[in-house]
Amino acid sequence: MENSTAVIRRRISPFTRMASLVLLGTSLANPTFAAAPLAATLKLQVREVVLTYPAEGVVEAIRQATVAAQVAGRVIEVRADAGKVVKQGELLMRLDAREATEGVAGAQAQLAQARASYERTKSLVAQKFMSPAALDQAEAAWKAAQAAAGASGASLSHASVTAPISGIVAERHAELGEMAAPGKPLVTIFDPKGLRVIASVPQYKLAEVKKYAKAQVEFPETGKWIDAVRVEILPAADPRTHTITARLILPDDMQGVIPGMAARAHFVAGQAKKLTVPTSAVLRRGEITGVYVVDEKGQLHMRQIRLGETVAGGEIEVLAGLASGDSIRLDPIRAGIEMKQSPAQTH
Repeated sequence: MENSTAVIRRRISPFTRMASLVLLGTSLANPTFAAAPLAATLKLQVREVVLTYPAEGVVEAIRQATVAAQVAGRVIEVRADAGKVVKQGELLMRLDAREATEGVAGAQAQLAQARASYERTKSLVAQKFMSPAALDQAEAAWKAAQAAAGASGASLSHASVTAPISGIVAERHAELGEMAAPGKPLVTIFDPKGLRVIASVPQYKLAEVKKYAKAQVEFPETGKWIDAVRVEILPAADPRTHTITARLILPDDMQGVIPGMAARAHFVAGQAKKLTVPTSAVLRRGEITGVYVVDEKGQLHMRQIRLGETVAGGEIEVLAGLASGDSIRLDPIRAGIEMKQSPAQTH
């Protein structure tokens, strides 16, 4: 009997293992077998929201400098490229300074000659062999030679292009071997610690914007909202568009925000009570906009709504379709899957 029992066990064991694997795979494929996380819901209430006036803007650096060539010469060395962090005074580029070097040598030679001429004239005037007017001319020639030597030395120093501020290299405008001319841009540097958003405010909204002098900045691509540290209104208007430029100062060390990015400024224009929903809870299917509502029995229903403007904080005003006290799901994609899997759910 013991041998026969062992044989039966050996025969049954593979089927038992197979059944266990099937049940395990079913539990992984079917979420009803696993403990699903609790669904995120929100009970709506009418609340006090800030009324804002939106305006498109762009991010720019408060401290930004474009270094240009001050002397003519070929770029013979490049030490900084876009994205590099540099310190004030750090060498960025070097230009061919042979012509400037020769100019310095010539200026120094003229300076030495003018000084020697002045000393001889001074001695001759002291001995009454020359008039004092000759000494004045020799002194003037010496001073002119000193000025020329100083200017030539400054031109030689301009062959080494250094960073005027500490920051990040935004763009390099010249390549190795290119010819640089006076006034040609070479490198653009910005300080990432100080950024601001530039936006235009219509003339008819100027009084409201000045009254509150507060604003929030929205970055549509990331959904991030940031309170502006300060709002500055420039004192002049554009005579063609009748708009005023506003500067929204951002907090220091903003992560993921760089000059040139698009942003949307929301200027505070008052307060009002509104019913709002989070943007992430809204489901859009073609021309239909709706949310998933949870009734008293816990059943899900798709309800079409009509939305208004986006309010501060990234929520949207609900004009019709919902009322205070309704509960909605914050994860519309998951809620839609649950409705399709459960026959008890109704649209």
